[in-house]
Amino acid sequence: MRKSQQHLSLIAWACGFFCLCPVATYCASAQSAAGPVGVFEGHGDVGAVLHAGSVEYDGANHAYTVSGSGENMWSVADAFQYVWKKVSGDVTLTAEISFLSKSGNEHKKAVLILRQTLDGDSVYADVALHASGLTSLQFRDEKGAVTHEIQSNISAPKRLRIAKRGDYVYMSLSGDSEDPKVAGGWLRIPLQGTFYAGIGVCSHDKDVVEKAVFSNVSLETPKPGPAAQATLYSALETIAIDSTDRRVAYVAPGRFEAPNWMRDGSAFLFNRDGRIERLGVDGDKPTTIDTGFATRCNNDHGISPDATQLAISDNSQDGHESLVYIVPIGGGAPRRITQKAPSYWHGWSPDGKTLAFVGQRDGEFDIYAVLAAGGEETRLTTAKGLDDGPEYSPDGKYIYFNSERTGHMQIWRMKADGTGQEQVFADELNNWFPHISPDGDWMVFLTYEADVTGHPENKDVMLRLMSLSDRKITVLAKLFGGQGTINVPSWSPDSKRVAFVSYVRIPI
Repeated sequence: MRKSQQHLSLIAWACGFFCLCPVATYCASAQSAAGPVGVFEGHGDVGAVLHAGSVEYDGANHAYTVSGSGENMWSVADAFQYVWKKVSGDVTLTAEISFLSKSGNEHKKAVLILRQTLDGDSVYADVALHASGLTSLQFRDEKGAVTHEIQSNISAPKRLRIAKRGDYVYMSLSGDSEDPKVAGGWLRIPLQGTFYAGIGVCSHDKDVVEKAVFSNVSLETPKPGPAAQATLYSALETIAIDSTDRRVAYVAPGRFEAPNWMRDGSAFLFNRDGRIERLGVDGDKPTTIDTGFATRCNNDHGISPDATQLAISDNSQDGHESLVYIVPIGGGAPRRITQKAPSYWHGWSPDGKTLAFVGQRDGEFDIYAVLAAGGEETRLTTAKGLDDGPEYSPDGKYIYFNSERTGHMQIWRMKADGTGQEQVFADELNNWFPHISPDGDWMVFLTYEADVTGHPENKDVMLRLMSLSDRKITVLAKLFGGQGTINVPSWSPDSKRVAFVSYVRIPI
């Protein structure tokens, strides 16, 4: 045996029996085989770290002090100290978390994490508390894929929870020691069979070891509850089209729907319980807009190009069928626009003079146009089957819409006068509600699976993005939603983000 080979063998022998090697990758298997610690079965460094991590357990206070190194938990691979237990099915992991030092990288992380394997590039979801106070639900939904996150609107919570219910994972947070409240950020993560649940620390600096304390830790594997006893929660979120990272703006029990983004970027509008509500982009409590007698507003509403008026669709009058009205943006008496019902607003021409809407006439749903000042409606589509979701392009040349004239729902467009109707692309899925970015470069739309009829609520759906220059389509987000998620225009004024609503059912 040559000297170099003998030297490597001695290193491997030392790592395997005494874990003396300073390079943690040599020692990973020995660390992972460490014995039980509190409610957990083992611990070890995941990924390549320069300094081995550790854990100390205080049984009297149910507290774990976890030391971890690692360059990051991000991108396509992670490096951190992990204290874990093998579980299956539904699981809830809760803890109070604090860092022992305020120094170090502001992005160092203490996490509650569910992980398919102990590989560095494993599928996972975690609730990550950063030293800066940023708290996110991070995830990798395919082995080796890039990590994404849903940022909470709550900074530096004290008590955190990650919960898996069926195929969905969500986070709950609390500013004190009380039971955490649902904080939005729920997503489908393909954790199959047996997986790992535990706590971890990443220093975000490969040359440094950081410590965090996890106290009052609770790890539970509840049995699934009856679906009828589940509580529905809604979350208004925004998503960046370049990174696909999401941020929670507002969460509440019950159902609200269909965000518009104000033209100046200052606030969102959405409908709930028949009213239109306004939420500042940095606010936490929405206010109700006065819409007079129109107290049964549905999810088809939008803002005029000059930001002075609001189009609403309301079911308060004429046999409780939807009609289109205009009210001042700050609230006021509704002015009726459509004379026939049902009619559902969807688009406003860039010059502010014309509204595009969907109307059911003689059993057929078609797209119509009407002057914002009022008058006779003009029918723009005549094909058999449902036509819906009309929206003007920013230059006013086209109206984009969705139509089932081919047998399932697809995205189409036509000239503003209704001529030149053409299919934008074709696939085997059902695609709804095309929304064109203010700069005219992008189209976001809602996608259902091929076997879904209509646009029902509470379905597994996708938000997809098309580049209008080359027609390339990418997935922005996978979520539980559908009706109410993105019915109306919701682009940010700078064309960089989209607002939408996601939903989750949480068993009591």
